[in-house]
Parts: sequence; structure tokens; C-alpha cells
Amino acid sequence: MLAIRRVPGTIESGAGFMSTPGTDGGAAPTAADDPLPEALTLARGAADAGLGLKLLGGLAVRVLCPEFPPRLRRDQDIDFACLSKERKKLAAHLESHGCLADRRFNNLNGDRQMYFNAPSGRAIDVMVDRLTMCHTLDLRPAFASEQLTVAPIDVLLSKLQIVEMNQKDARDIIHLLSWLPLGGDGTSLDTGRYCAVLGADWGWWRTVTGNLAKLPQWLADHPELEPPGTRFNPLDQIQRLSELADSAPKTVKWRMRASVGDRVRWYELPEEVAH
Repeated sequence: MLAIRRVPGTIESGAGFMSTPGTDGGAAPTAADDPLPEALTLARGAADAGLGLKLLGGLAVRVLCPEFPPRLRRDQDIDFACLSKERKKLAAHLESHGCLADRRFNNLNGDRQMYFNAPSGRAIDVMVDRLTMCHTLDLRPAFASEQLTVAPIDVLLSKLQIVEMNQKDARDIIHLLSWLPLGGDGTSLDTGRYCAVLGADWGWWRTVTGNLAKLPQWLADHPELEPPGTRFNPLDQIQRLSELADSAPKTVKWRMRASVGDRVRWYELPEEVAH
């Protein structure tokens, strides 16, 4: 399995920045540190060229939840996904727009992941076809549902798959569940795809249901994680997702792995990639 860097989680909207001091004790980040404008410029430029370069992680949450107060931190990476059939064209496109490729890394890993530096110097990771972290999420089935981000349900699953979930991850999940409805199309959190992923793989089911069970306590301990002006009650949506996970049809492979249970580790712990 490719050891990849964790997808970061930065949240922004037009409502103004909720900044936190830099971890080095320096001044708090400002709007000048925001990676989203540059990320959107690159994504829109690719779309105009007929190529799919879709945001992942915290920046995708920001695009999907534009009305919620943002959080900004320094040194935020930009995380994209693309399809393997377009990766060479996308690499050329990014380079033509001032991005510097890590050629050695891309030559070794380009079928799974590519790495660039944006014109600003920010790091860019491009996942190819799949996001591989604690679990592997195949992005191809719903890749075309949004122009600038991967499918909303895939953004949610990319957060719910994190075994060592932290407050940043919980905040991203709660924002998504506070803004987007559960439903069956690309503009909502597609419960059909959610059930298909969890029903096919017990490990996915185990991690996601475990994280859903933790989220109410996260909210109780940190009520500030729930943004103002919510469209949906996140606790209700968490409950519904838990019910769907349990009722989703399960494959034979799922049932065989379930019989082993927690006796064997069901997830990977991704490591940092050296560039």
C-alpha cells in the first residue's frame, strides 16, 4: 500500500476567517495564507481545459459548505484527485500553469499519486483514481458528480475513514452533516454509495460506525464544532447514517471478515511520504 500524507482539513467561507495562532508561536494566519483561491484557480483552469481536477479534504468541505465560518492555518497543502486516464494531461496542464513537479516521486508513484509545488510554493498532492489512507476509497464511480470537488459523499467518507480522528476531522464531518442533506444524488450525501462502500467491506463499516458513535460526544464536549446557521441537525444525520450502516446489504466477503472481528487489525495507518 502506498504510504500517503494525510488529507488536511482547512475550512473557509466568505463569512470571514476563524484563525488560530501558528504552531511555531508566530502571528495568527491571515487571508493571505488561504490556499483556497489558488486551488480553485487551478481546478477551474483544468475544468475549462476539459480535465477533471477535483478538490479533496478540508478545501472540498469549504467549497461544499460555503456559508460556515472557516478555519485557516499556515502551510496548508492543496489536495486534489484525478482519473488515471487524464493524469499525464493534468500533469502537463499543472506545469504549464506554473506548478513544479517532483519528477522523481511522480515517476515512481504517478499511477497512484503525484506531487507538485504550486506557483505560491504550496504543496499539491494529486490522488489518482483512489484515496488510500486508513482504507482505500475508489473515487471513480462518482467522480463526475461535482465540477470542483470529488463527490460530497466521498468527501464525507474520506473523513469518516480516519481511525485516529481528531477535532479537525470531527469539525469537517459535522460541517458536512450540518449543510448537506442525506439523499440519492450528486448534490446531496449519496446514501446509496455510502451503503455500497460499507456493505462491501467490514473494515470500512467498523471504522465508520465507530467514528459515528464518537461524534455526539465530540459535539457535547466541543459545542463550537457545530456551525451557526445549520440547515440540518447533525445529530439526526449521524443517527440516520448509523442506521443505514447497520441495515445496508452485506456481501459474503463482509460477513467472512466480520466473523474475525477486532482480533485482526482492519485498517492501515498512513505514513508521511518524503518528497
